This record gives sequence, structure tokens and C-alpha cells, in this order.
Amino acid sequence: MGFYINPGNDNFREILNDYYVDKSGLIAIINKTIGTNRRLSCVSRPRRFGKSFAANMLEAYYDCGCDSHKLFDDLEISRDESYEKHMNKYHVLYLDITGFMGDTTVAELPSYIRKEIVEDMGRTFPEMKSEDTVKKCLSRIVDETGRKFIAIIDEWDAPVRTPRSTPDTQTDYLEFLRSLFKSDITKKVFAAAYMTGILPIKKDGTQSAISEFTEYTILNPEDFGPYTGFVEEDVKQICSKKNVSFETMRAWYNGYNVCGGNGEQISVYNPNSVIRASYHGRFESYWEQSSAVYSALEYINLDFDGLGEAVEKLTAGLEVPVKTGSFRNDLVSFESADDVLTLLIHFGYFTYDSQKQSIRIPNYEIQAEFGDMIHKVSHKETIARLKESEKFLVDIIAGNESAVAENLQRVHMKESAPLWYNDEQALRAVVKLAFFTYRDHYIKLEELPSGTGYIDMAYIPRKYDPSPALIIELKAGGTPETAMEQMKSRNYASSVEGLGEAPLLVAITYDKEDKSKPHYCRISR
Repeated sequence: MGFYINPGNDNFREILNDYYVDKSGLIAIINKTIGTNRRLSCVSRPRRFGKSFAANMLEAYYDCGCDSHKLFDDLEISRDESYEKHMNKYHVLYLDITGFMGDTTVAELPSYIRKEIVEDMGRTFPEMKSEDTVKKCLSRIVDETGRKFIAIIDEWDAPVRTPRSTPDTQTDYLEFLRSLFKSDITKKVFAAAYMTGILPIKKDGTQSAISEFTEYTILNPEDFGPYTGFVEEDVKQICSKKNVSFETMRAWYNGYNVCGGNGEQISVYNPNSVIRASYHGRFESYWEQSSAVYSALEYINLDFDGLGEAVEKLTAGLEVPVKTGSFRNDLVSFESADDVLTLLIHFGYFTYDSQKQSIRIPNYEIQAEFGDMIHKVSHKETIARLKESEKFLVDIIAGNESAVAENLQRVHMKESAPLWYNDEQALRAVVKLAFFTYRDHYIKLEELPSGTGYIDMAYIPRKYDPSPALIIELKAGGTPETAMEQMKSRNYASSVEGLGEAPLLVAITYDKEDKSKPHYCRISR
């Protein structure tokens, strides 16, 4: 057993000793690639989404230096026809790139990894010569043992993500990976490879710098979709076992939509946060408590046209269109707001809808992060909008109906496309934008059943916040008096009884026939 060559199954054994959600079906996907032109797979997804767990599982399954049947015989993969065919049948080359980075500089990383691999091969196979290259050593082992390698590379992109990286050091590192997987001995040495990280493989021009790999990203994971995070059935089992609320768990940590192999949309949860919440019994943001890559604030503050506006809309709970194709898959080659937003998809701050080609904030956890972050932005326009949003709440509570109406009209005229202007959904979006700092005080609910109807929007004060609950009725046309009468006659206030002081009923309308599009507001306690 070596450090990098056939490291055994102890890492996965430790994972199984804790609470484990069975994701071994991923192995069957890799088994299908063995010996094919698709043998090299790069699977990227955000931090805290189980990348290292998956790598340790594959390491234990393929390693010929151990017997892992006791670890896998009760798991999903044991029921697949490929189970015995590939179980413990290969040499494993396992590299956790972050493990090397503390021992050397980024510039010296490729040569240091080569040296470590060759030395480890010498310990595992004493007949190896220390002056041999990595490729020669791998090839000789295959010749002498009759077994090919499965390469497993965890956190492959760590040298690309570090602020110590330069274009030259990135080029050297990518050349090292190419030397392993883009050569005449690749097919001879490797039965398959599984490489994982946060970022997709860096682009060289418009193409992947290591083009032999088939890439599966958070934008389009295909068959790996169900293994990107926890699916609903996984979370239901955890909630049942730990006796915690599934509905609350879903609101806090669900919301990441990925496109599966057959084109279906799969909803996945953040695994790390689900496990932490189930153990601690507390629903909160576990984002800052993880080893985050970089603060999103660093990128949100970049000076690109439309970036500040997009972040405001996302914070307000709206979707924003984004073009992901130009992103170069690194942390420095930004050319537009779309590139920054695409990076934040890969980091897990947004979820991407491949059909609409749009993004949104997925759940309460990330909403909480952005609610704090938005107050630290440096964009002048965003700072001004923050003050307007805070004044919007002050005006509502003070019953300043004309100020509320004027603010809504200003936002509506600025934000809504002319063809969409008369749509009630546009008015809903305008309220969200005008009140996008609501998370400082409220939890927002929409289409809330109440009395004999449905509340358009309800803002419920957070625990210990003295602000009154807000019940909002929207009408694209009609009078605010009519909307107010509807709220009272249908007893909308009953839905928030007992939540602090008496709620405020807020009726918002605008005149579709008047070219100036005047807005009206009535407020009643």
C-alpha cells in the first residue's frame, strides 16, 4: 500500500463509519467508460458537494491492493452487473492536489508531484528505477502486472484557484496533466480516469486545455446529475432518521436544479449543510463555516456593466439571464458580467436553469449569505439602491402612501420591458426590487393560502424583529381601494395573527390606461 499508488480503502471505511448516503451508483457510470474513448471523465461541482467522498469511494472500489467487498456488498453498486467485473481489479493512482500544495510552491508543483509519484512507486514496486519518468513507471507496472490503472485526481483545479497562481504556473501545471493523459501511452496505462474539482477544465482559446476528458459540470452533469448532491429521497430518509422537518430542510438547502442525462431537471440539495443541520438540529447558513474558495464579494465588486444590477435582482429573488459560454474557467480571465456570474454558479451561489439560460439564488442558506453581502458592495448604484430600499420599508411602516407609490413607479419605469409592463408578474417583480433588502427584517412568502383566497405576497418578521408583518395585494389595473377591500373581506390578516404587532395591509395598483403609468398605494393596519 502506498500514498498515491494503491492507497487502500481506509478513507472510505471511515466515511461508512459515519452517516453515509449511498451514492455508489456513480461507480456504474465510470465502469461503463472503462476501455472506451470516454474513459477520461472530469466531474466538477461546488465545494461541500461531496467531491472528495466520491473520490475516496472510487479509490476503495478499484484498488487491487485490498478487498473491499464488505464495504460495498450492501450498497447500490452491488446490484449492478458490472460490480464483480471491476471490483478491486486495477491499480489506483490517487492524487489529492491540495495535499501537495502546502509542501511546495505553485511554480514547483508539477515537478514536486512527479517526484512524489516516482518515489511512491519505488516503495510500492521496488524494481522501479528512481530516475524513470512517471509515464515510464506507470507503463512498466502495467507490463509487469498485467493490470491497468484507474486515475483519481481530487481538487484538480486547486492550482488554478489559488491567488498565488500565474498564467505561466497554470500552463506548467496543465502541461503536467496533459503529459499523463494526452500521450501515446494513455490507452495502454489507464483503464479510466476520474478527475474532480470546482471549476471545469481551463480553456485554451475556445477549447479545453485537456481535450481528451469528457466534462460534466454543474451546468450540465448529464448522467452524474443524481450524484451531484443529495436528491429528495436522500433528504427524506435523513430527516426521518434524525426527526427533523423535511419541509424546513427543503427550504433551506434545496433549490439546485441540474440537467440529468435524459434532459430531465433534477433538484439537488447541498449535502454538507443537510448533514450539519440534521446533526445539530439547527437550520442556518453553514456556508461561512466551510472552507470557502473565495468570498463572492470580491467578484461582485468587479466593475462590469450590468453586474451590480444583476446582483440586486438576484438578491430580490428574481431570475437573471446569463450566457455561460465565454467563461474561461479560471479566476482572472473575466471579460463581462456573464463571466463573473458563471463563476458564481460553479461556486454554488446560484443555480442555473439550462432551458431558460438563467440563474437565481437557490435557497434560504444562500439568500442569507447575500443578504449580509449586499451591504458590503462598493458599486455606487447599489449603495444608492440600498438606501432607497431601506427607505421603502420606513415609508410603508409610517403609512407614507404617496412615497411608496412614487418609489414603485420609478423602479417599474426603469426595470420593466414595455411589452411586459402591464403584467401583474411585472408588478410583483417591481415590489421585490424596491424591497430587495427585506432579508434584514423579513422572510418572504408568495401565494400564501389565507381566509378564502391567496395572499399575493407576505413579509413575515424574523424572530425578535419588531417590524410588523406585511400583507401585499397587487392589481395591474383597478383601484387600491378595491384591492384593500379584497384583503379585508377575505380576512387575509388571519394568516399572520400572533406574529408581533398588528399586520399592515398594503394595496398596490397602477393605471394601465394612463400613459404615465401612475402607481397607487393604500396602507391599513
